[in-house]
Amino acid sequence: MNTKLQKIFNVKMCASLVLGCIAVSLHSAKVIVNVGDFSGKDLSGWNEKSFSGATDYRFERQAELNYLYASADKSASALYKKIKIDLRKTPYLNWSWRVDKPLPELNEQVKEGDDYSARVYVIVKRGLAPWRTNALNYIWSSNKAPEQSWPNAFTEKAIMIPLRTRLDASQEWRHEKVNVRTDFEDNFGVKTEMIDGVAIMVDSDNSGLVTAASFGDIYFSAN
Repeated sequence: MNTKLQKIFNVKMCASLVLGCIAVSLHSAKVIVNVGDFSGKDLSGWNEKSFSGATDYRFERQAELNYLYASADKSASALYKKIKIDLRKTPYLNWSWRVDKPLPELNEQVKEGDDYSARVYVIVKRGLAPWRTNALNYIWSSNKAPEQSWPNAFTEKAIMIPLRTRLDASQEWRHEKVNVRTDFEDNFGVKTEMIDGVAIMVDSDNSGLVTAASFGDIYFSAN
């Protein structure tokens, strides 16, 4: 191939690669389901449920970034959003978080220690009754090396899964991606194709302490 033809070939190849990247980006954009647009200071569709007092949820801004800040003072309330997600299409849950004021080491498997500086959980309804649900709680544990997962101290229908521990530095953002479909099957032994809601929570009512954390955007993705 002469030099002129080689140049034409290279230009066409570059163009094809660029168009291919654009196509991939457009395809990826179609398979992302936004749940929490906290960088856009948007809480539409989110509601608060109190278990003991009220955790203080508010938007804050740092380095041109908006995020949701939450602090609990002997309190426990969750923000939740009812949303149907097809796990066959978008099984991966993605989010960013950081602990701003960590809890001391607690025995999280008993009721007195069932507090978490940060948690994101996913809910599935298993029937018409409100108590017939299963939940996966992805937590920032106050322990150094907790078990892989365990039932919640108040109900076996919720499983606690530690993604971060006290060994992870506080006041540093961490980014998570978990396969919710796989986690439901691994922990409950049931194939799950749809979820019914997502919640976040910062709580310290059982220990009577103070803790705080921040949350970035939350979304589901295909991969």
